[in-house]
Amino acid sequence: MQQVLRAPGHRYARRHFDWKVITLVGIAHASSHFFQLVIPSLYVPLSLEFGLSFAELGAVVAVFYALSGLGQAASGFAVDRFGAKPMLWFGLGNFVLAGCVLGAAQGYLWLLASAAIAGLGNAVFHPVDFSILNRRVSAPRLGHAFSAHGITGNLGWAATPVFIATLTYFFNWRVAAFGAALLLAAVLAMTVIGRRLLTVDVVRPVVTNDSAIAAAAGAPADASPNASAAAEPRPAGGGSLKALISSPVLWGAFFFFLCTSAALSAVQNYTVPLLGSLYGIATVAASTALSGYMVGGAIGMIAGGFLVSAGPHSEKIVAASFVAAGGVLALIAMQVVPSAYAVPLVVLAGACAGVAGPSRDMLVRKVAPKGATGSVYGLVYSGMDTGSALAPLAFGALFDAGLRQAPYFGALLAFIVAAVLAAWIARHARTRA
Repeated sequence: MQQVLRAPGHRYARRHFDWKVITLVGIAHASSHFFQLVIPSLYVPLSLEFGLSFAELGAVVAVFYALSGLGQAASGFAVDRFGAKPMLWFGLGNFVLAGCVLGAAQGYLWLLASAAIAGLGNAVFHPVDFSILNRRVSAPRLGHAFSAHGITGNLGWAATPVFIATLTYFFNWRVAAFGAALLLAAVLAMTVIGRRLLTVDVVRPVVTNDSAIAAAAGAPADASPNASAAAEPRPAGGGSLKALISSPVLWGAFFFFLCTSAALSAVQNYTVPLLGSLYGIATVAASTALSGYMVGGAIGMIAGGFLVSAGPHSEKIVAASFVAAGGVLALIAMQVVPSAYAVPLVVLAGACAGVAGPSRDMLVRKVAPKGATGSVYGLVYSGMDTGSALAPLAFGALFDAGLRQAPYFGALLAFIVAAVLAAWIARHARTRA
């Protein structure tokens, strides 16, 4: 049995426990985002080492996201059946192995193998993270937990280019790859040491009513810091799978995440060439704008953590934030602003999009059936990997065809569709409550 803090008046102990869980989960989440950019950060040395085109290197990243997306939907059910902690260790262990394979690579197939291993490891993190946060963090701090979760992801993205570039500059790309593996091994060790914070009991009662499983009934976290799994019964695997994949609102959430990741992909992949083409901004300055978008997103998430705790209508925050972010990007694409304002506006767009992060995660929680938290997050968050795999291909074709504003206009369209889907998901949740 898990230990329980029994003194009801110990608010400090409750808060301290919550933030230890949030911190450890956040570090693990940052490591997953960190590894997502390891291979892209090594594009140049890998192309020189093995004589590869950027299209071939892009295919390596496509393998990563394809397996991550497919694995994420399945890993949600694995989290519900086997527990979050062993699946987290699986994911981190895969990153360590993938870094070692990358560092020892002798050809293109080695790179594909590294991406495949890493993609399967990446698949577990959203189901694992949100299962732990929803069940181990008390309700008053869930908004802050989701905010911190998003912030650590952005920080993980921001750290990768600096880490990889530094080791590559002073040593070589192989040292950088092994260094990434060593860093992830350290994170794995931290989660083993802090395993008590991540422990969630696994209980598997038989559930026969598929309609009850599909009902939107996300309950708040238990007041105890170590909420018992009995308070959130787990559905049987077969029945829950059938119910979940036949739920329109969960597929709506899937496409919601596909749209948001497509918008992010437009910014991540095309900000540098777009600003250079439209405004004549140098590569270094344009790269600063991209980093600023991530930093702005992190700042926005901090504000979003307070907003999501202030009221029940999280979909309004999502819609307003996304439309504002898309509108700012569209203004840049239309070339109606002076070039001196282009970089600050990209940062502003990141901040607007970041505000939506905690409300976005809380929105999915509202439609997560009892006992299927990992399954639901695995299904809907696989939409992020799908968008990340497809959007660069579509926007790249448009960019090559001379439509250089297309990525930012595409981001606006994706944000608008995501806002509409958020409103539909929230309305469904309220009618089923």
